[in-house]
Amino acid sequence: MNRRQFLQASVAASTLPSMTACGDGVTITIDTRLPVGPFGADSTAEEVTAGLDLNGKTVLITGCNSGVGYESMRVLALRGAHVIGTGRTLEKAQKACDSVVGHTTPVVLELSDFQSAVDCAASVAAMGVSIDSLILNAGIGSFAEFELINGIERIFVINYLGHVVLTQKLLPLLRATGGSRIVHVGSQQAYRAAPEVGIDFDNLRGEGEYSGSLAYGRSKLANALYSLKLSEMLDPLQITSNVVHPGFVKTNIGRSASGIIKWLYQGAQSMIAKTPEQGAATQVYVATAPALAGVTGAYFEDCNPVTIEGDNHVFDKELADRLWDETRRILGDYLES
Repeated sequence: MNRRQFLQASVAASTLPSMTACGDGVTITIDTRLPVGPFGADSTAEEVTAGLDLNGKTVLITGCNSGVGYESMRVLALRGAHVIGTGRTLEKAQKACDSVVGHTTPVVLELSDFQSAVDCAASVAAMGVSIDSLILNAGIGSFAEFELINGIERIFVINYLGHVVLTQKLLPLLRATGGSRIVHVGSQQAYRAAPEVGIDFDNLRGEGEYSGSLAYGRSKLANALYSLKLSEMLDPLQITSNVVHPGFVKTNIGRSASGIIKWLYQGAQSMIAKTPEQGAATQVYVATAPALAGVTGAYFEDCNPVTIEGDNHVFDKELADRLWDETRRILGDYLES
């Protein structure tokens, strides 16, 4: 096993304790200053939406064709929402949409291509709909090999930058609803495996040594910081922005792993992972729960808002400001056009 494989194996191992309340000097506590519901780690998306009538609501979910994205679409459509589901190809999105009961519309979104995000938003706008909830679910895991896309590290591009372009372009449709919600799907790796400085701005272009673990943690911290920045930029009576950790879920996110790394990851999934039904619960709950109206800038795990005590950057407003400045510089015309 070479050094890179060892680092990747460490990532797989590090997910094992992520189901616990504390670790690595960080303690997670339910934030009782915000509404706390009756749901927890074992709750499913169907359970947290039981009794909800979402007829007349429109939800856009990125990455609808598998895992928690697919389950989120299935349950929200079941409750009456019109779900717009994105896939990397129209064929993948169409197949997923056709397989669930309810009103769904497939659209194409390739997050590694910023123009695709612009075009996706334009396609949605052309439907003449407003958006009640935007669930930024799609992404890739930490097992991807190092690659630059337009000079920026690939995981950061797909998990963070592509979603920023999409979100900024969809803001008019979210404002048109009033009381709409943006749900960023983050991860505990944002505070368990991000670089020590949080966002290492001098390494976004692969200037330093590559670690899939740190790259993934960086991207998920960026999701959290973007959510925090939006919560300050947007009127919470119009649009709220929150970030969620779905948990360690049995999905195909580790499909690019190989050898002993893949064996470790799949073994962990079989032993302690949530089901997709459970993994989808937190993002669906935050996107729809009446009790969370007006709640913004929060971080959720296991269907409840939590505080993070210990060394972390999840609520670092100064870092969020700097990231936003750098993001606007990188994306340039894609945010203006």
